[in-house]
Amino acid sequence: MSHGRGIRLFLVDGSPNGLLTAEIMNWTGHALTGPRTKLTELVQRPECGRTGVYFLVGPDPDNAMRPLVYIGESDDVAKRLKQHNRPEDQGGKDFWERVCLITSKDQNLTKAHVKYVESRLMAIAKQSGRCGLVNGTAHDYTVLPEADLADMAFFIEQIRIILPVLGFDFLRDPTASYSPASSEDDISFEMELPKYGVKAQAREVDGSFVVMGGSEARPKWTAKANGYGNLYDQLVKDGVLGKENGGKRLFTKDYEFNSPSAAAAIVAGRNTNGRTKWLVKGSQSTYGDWQSAQVDSQTVDEQNQ
Repeated sequence: MSHGRGIRLFLVDGSPNGLLTAEIMNWTGHALTGPRTKLTELVQRPECGRTGVYFLVGPDPDNAMRPLVYIGESDDVAKRLKQHNRPEDQGGKDFWERVCLITSKDQNLTKAHVKYVESRLMAIAKQSGRCGLVNGTAHDYTVLPEADLADMAFFIEQIRIILPVLGFDFLRDPTASYSPASSEDDISFEMELPKYGVKAQAREVDGSFVVMGGSEARPKWTAKANGYGNLYDQLVKDGVLGKENGGKRLFTKDYEFNSPSAAAAIVAGRNTNGRTKWLVKGSQSTYGDWQSAQVDSQTVDEQNQ
């Protein structure tokens, strides 16, 4: 059973588009984020004078489906951000539009700690496939005592929890293996296109719709180019959809979608209503029917209490 977490958000200047701080209850970490247009105010914050790791995030001109990300560390983050704000011909970076800084409220993070955290976050970001990583090769920095390694593993877990809340999704892992027994609450779904001999399986896990590795999809996008068409092409480019074979493509690994319709569209090669196309495995009940039954059941339970 998963437990809720308390996250405290604070709008520094009262604007949702300005500087924002975030903290998780019982975690020593502290997040500060804001747009590049607010860099003057951000570097004056006390957090920027501490040891920490930071993320520079901006659009990828070659891939509209994911951002470009640079991950760094410093004893004086304000100084590093000022350097990154210079033109590229002066050693700066032009691509980024937002920044997120992670420091510690108790200021116990050392240079060795953040070098290790930086190297692990770079490896995680590369593995996730959710961003284009601007950094070069990640160094395997493990020169820490065993107790510190355990502390930093927990620290990294909290970073991966808090970043999506702030709108940064690039450390989430879409390739995790979702076994049939991963949770008693997980439900299996299946989708078939008999005319094309295509069959796919999926699960709803922690609010995401995950198409399982080995599922089949049509060999190309057949409708007018749109957002899902761009996603289809990107999945082919990234190798999530394997090479065409026998008039279909295979998902090379589990892949997480933000909705049943997005998943159905990729399988079908065209826009498709996933709420009607996905069926509960072993039945004729659609995803929409199943979800409505869950909502109705919860309503009845509340009325009976």
